[in-house]
Amino acid sequence: MDLFLTLVSGVAWTVVYVEAIRVGLRDRTYAMPVAALALNFAWESTYAVNEFRTGFSAQGVVNVVWAVADIVIVYTYLRWGRAELPGFVTRPLFALWSVLVFGCAFAVQWLFLAHLGTHDASRYSAFLQNLLMSGLFIALYASRRGRQGQSLVIAVAKWIGTLAPTFLFGVVEDVPFILGLGLLCAVFDLAYIALLARDPAGAERAGADPAGADPAGVDPAADGSVRSPAAPSR
Repeated sequence: MDLFLTLVSGVAWTVVYVEAIRVGLRDRTYAMPVAALALNFAWESTYAVNEFRTGFSAQGVVNVVWAVADIVIVYTYLRWGRAELPGFVTRPLFALWSVLVFGCAFAVQWLFLAHLGTHDASRYSAFLQNLLMSGLFIALYASRRGRQGQSLVIAVAKWIGTLAPTFLFGVVEDVPFILGLGLLCAVFDLAYIALLARDPAGAERAGADPAGADPAGVDPAADGSVRSPAAPSR
């Protein structure tokens, strides 16, 4: 049962990462909230090293696969992430911000590890950041006003990938704290699935919008208004 649930989680999260890479490259954006991406990359690389220090394991292999996939998603963030930030965020400032975010993510993982030890730290940190990720995906949908850089495949696979270890650690191993966090993740994940499912054409519409189109969908020429040549373009 343990191996089966570990493999279900591994396959589901691998689908999340592969789809995030595909959607990110397609929409020329990053398909995972950056804070969640940083924490995931830090968790997977940290615990992949820890797993292989003690010998070969299925979870260690899964962690390596995830970490490699994360590197590609990190590339999409570094390549197109600055475009979603305010204009005052210059390239050097964006680089500094990115180093800070990813550096803090590694620091958080190492603090968990130092305080709780590998066994508890790997589980508690994973579920806490998973809950954060579930909320951040909804925030991503709201900030982009639609499903650009997102997909129902990512949402469903994330839900399944979290549900499997929730059952394993929360029910089979009887850890109420993890069970509670896993159920909270499921609530947010199902809400996110519902948001994407109610707007199946959102990504296509977002991709079809011409650059520079008015956000409200109003043609400036239609009501006689003309943009001033001196006005900054969006």
